[in-house]
Amino acid sequence: MLVCCQWSEGEAMQKSQCHGDIQLRNRVTGNYDQRISSNPQIKHRTTVQRSKSSSSTSSPEAARKVHPRPSDKLNPKTINPFGEQSRAPSAFAAVYSKGGIPCRLVHGAVKHRLQWDCPPESLAFDPLLITLAEGLRETKHPYTFVSKEGFRELLLVQDAPEKAVPLLPRLIPVLKAALAHSDDEVFGRGLSALVQLSVAVGPPLSPHLKHLLTSLFKRLRDKKFKEPITSALQKLEQHGGSGSLIIIKAKIPTYCSICC
Repeated sequence: MLVCCQWSEGEAMQKSQCHGDIQLRNRVTGNYDQRISSNPQIKHRTTVQRSKSSSSTSSPEAARKVHPRPSDKLNPKTINPFGEQSRAPSAFAAVYSKGGIPCRLVHGAVKHRLQWDCPPESLAFDPLLITLAEGLRETKHPYTFVSKEGFRELLLVQDAPEKAVPLLPRLIPVLKAALAHSDDEVFGRGLSALVQLSVAVGPPLSPHLKHLLTSLFKRLRDKKFKEPITSALQKLEQHGGSGSLIIIKAKIPTYCSICC
């Protein structure tokens, strides 16, 4: 009986000690909570830290930033080409797709050619010649070939001068846009078209040259265009009449006349 009483007293001492520890822990926790609630800065800092820790652990993107995958370096983010909207067709492409150009491209074994729906002599130049000149700025096949060859073949018809001269005020801005284009091939097609127009219409083109020669002068700095531009200027002088040399020299002082 005496032993039982001693164990009971020991259990009582352990219980009282446990109770005291709980009271002390509660007292410390209560003081900490009271300190946080009484100090708004500490409360705000604690809330922000908790929210950051919870968001960083819950967000998969944040987890990838903390622990990047080896494949991230091998597979960087790229633009999805299938998600982009296709560009609207150009004016020439739209007319061509609707059958507004009365010819079609014939693929040959050696070179391509145009097959006209009716003889070019019977076609009205307005607005067909202007539309073909607008197509000189195209950069995709078959628009590039159709516009270049169609423009050339129209100017070869017998009554081309009578049909083309009234259109010069509208043709010049279109040719100017081709000559000012950054693409080298577009510039080359524009230069060839200018020479073809000069051969076809002759002196009536000379008063309009001042709007075109600035682009030629800028391209003269490029060595690969020096020879074709010089040849084109000689053709413009040859077919432009006596006043053409004065106009050319005013815009391109370095030009040497074919008469020299």
